[in-house]
Formats: sequence, structure tokens, C-alpha cells
Amino acid sequence: MVILDARNVKRSFGGVKALKGVDVTVQEGTITALIGPNGSGKTTLFNILSGILPMEEGEIIFMNQDIGKWPAHKRALLGMARTFQNLQIFQEMSVLENVMIGGFRHTSSGFMAGGLSLPKVRGEMKALEGKAIELLGELGLTSYAHVQAGELPFGLQRKVEIARALALEPKLLLLDEPAAGLTTKETSDLARFIHGLKERGITVFLVEHDMDLVMGISEWIIVLNFGQKIYEGTPLAVKRERTVIKAYLGERRAKG
Repeated sequence: MVILDARNVKRSFGGVKALKGVDVTVQEGTITALIGPNGSGKTTLFNILSGILPMEEGEIIFMNQDIGKWPAHKRALLGMARTFQNLQIFQEMSVLENVMIGGFRHTSSGFMAGGLSLPKVRGEMKALEGKAIELLGELGLTSYAHVQAGELPFGLQRKVEIARALALEPKLLLLDEPAAGLTTKETSDLARFIHGLKERGITVFLVEHDMDLVMGISEWIIVLNFGQKIYEGTPLAVKRERTVIKAYLGERRAKG
């Protein structure tokens, strides 16, 4: 079943056509990767899919709903969460508080009521805190729960952002360069963690430059270049496709 279907997505910045009518389909329960050289339009597409940027033309169907004109928060309520290439965390809040913020959509009290002492609110906050602690444990962040997020190394801040996105309990998780700033071991741990998300019913769509990670976890890969989709297929097919090698790995590799 298709969980996300974007058709003819177009976006320009001034005279530059960042996306020239891109089609993207993501199957439910899969790990799909979006790759391409810098400037190929990957993050622009993610920003449009998640509602950060409006598209000039096109259609976006998510969970059988036409969300093309929906604001970002409404898309999140339907079950779409994302992380960002440039970190978007609350630097002066604790790691635990950052993750808890992601789960407030599942409470009846909401974020602003979180500081009240009403019995119902206290119960929801306790459950929210428990869920956040569980997510921190899954990402190896338990010992940092009460540390100010801005004091963590970049790689750990990246994990905090992933945990916060998961607190939304999304159906579709958009990961924008999740391995950026991670060590080799951390990237390996991340790969296992992303694999485990499928067992929780979460579909993953990621942008990533670490090709070992992409080839190791993805079931389907979509390739962009100069704002256009130039190829899509299995990791094995992508490795062998000459147009991809030329565009992504360079002319020299293509001739090898």
C-alpha cells in the first residue's frame, strides 16, 4: 500500500528551478532513500512534503489524504514527522524535555497546560515522561536525560532530534541526513535502530549522503539530480545504473 504519493512537484527560487516536476512514491512499511548530489533538490522536496515550504504546482497524497495545502502541524497530526539537516532542537532545554515536546500531540492538555498541577495533567505528563525515557534508552541517551541539549556534541543532538520526532508516534518518518555528525559506530547503531522502526509500523523516508548506510538499510532508492528524478530502483540496481554513477559519484567513476 502506498503511504505517500507526490506528483509533479515543482518549486523555484527566483530564476532557479529547484524541483522540475518530481514524482515520488513511498510504500508503507518500507525504508526508502532519496539521494543525489548537493543542490539536487532533496531537502527542498522534504520541506515541501512536510509543509515547511509551499509547492508551486503538484499534488501530495499522504494516508489517502490530499495534504498539498495543509500546514506542517496538521500533517504532523495525521502522522508525518521529520528531522532536519540543520538541527532544530531547543538548546536551553534538557534532553528529556526536548523529547517530551514531541509527544504533546497525544495529550488532551497540550504543551501550555503541562505546567499545571491538575490530576489529569499530572497523569498525562508522567506517561509522556515515561515514553520519552523509553525512547532515550533506545537511542542510547538515557544518561543525558537531564543534560541541557545544547551542551551535547552534534552527533548526540542529532539523536535527540530523532527521539523527539519518534515521540510523535508517526506513521511516516522523514529523516534528513540522520547520520551527519555521527561516528562510524554511532552510524552502525543508527542503521540497526532504523531497521527496528519497521517492526513498530513506521515507514522511513530518508535523505542521506552516507552511501554505506543507504545501501545497507534501504529497500528502494530514488535519485535526484538538478531538480529532476533521474532513476529509482533497488540498491543493487542503483549501484549498477550508469546515469546514477555519473551524476552522483562523478564522471571519473562512470568511466571506470
